Amino acid sequence: MKSTIWYLFSGGILLILACTQPPDYPKEPRIEYIGINKKVITQGSRSATADTLVVTFSFTDGDGDLGSEGDARNIFIYDSRSPNDTINYGNLLPISEQGSGNGVSGEITFTLPSKPSNICCIFPDRRACLTDPRYPQDTFSFLIQMSDRAGNMSNLIRTETITILCQ
Repeated sequence: MKSTIWYLFSGGILLILACTQPPDYPKEPRIEYIGINKKVITQGSRSATADTLVVTFSFTDGDGDLGSEGDARNIFIYDSRSPNDTINYGNLLPISEQGSGNGVSGEITFTLPSKPSNICCIFPDRRACLTDPRYPQDTFSFLIQMSDRAGNMSNLIRTETITILCQ
């Protein structure tokens, strides 16, 4: 009797698992902001202590055609103080489409060092990466977007506001 109940229970679990539908992601990449390691950083300069921002976001893509080889850029980071200037952060290596018929998902973490002048203050008169006692700090956020091999662009996400100490 116990073995019959066990078989019925196991068969029911297998039936439930077999009926579970795979995720149905859209063909365009979709990203979601997860977090940043700090909200205050020292401006990058020769005399400043090296510092690093670490940003994490998640992604989904319905047809799994993310990443590319060569010099193609597919992760774009914008500085909110000058959103028309793209920082071509990088190239996500190709994700194999074999077995990705139901799409792919994952997380991406990237680091941005403050030195030598990767993260710096921009003063109202547009001077940048300098110190000026009138402007002890600056604030900004990153805007992030990615594309797939078909050229589909993801949604745009924004980090929290980051304070730069203009020392």
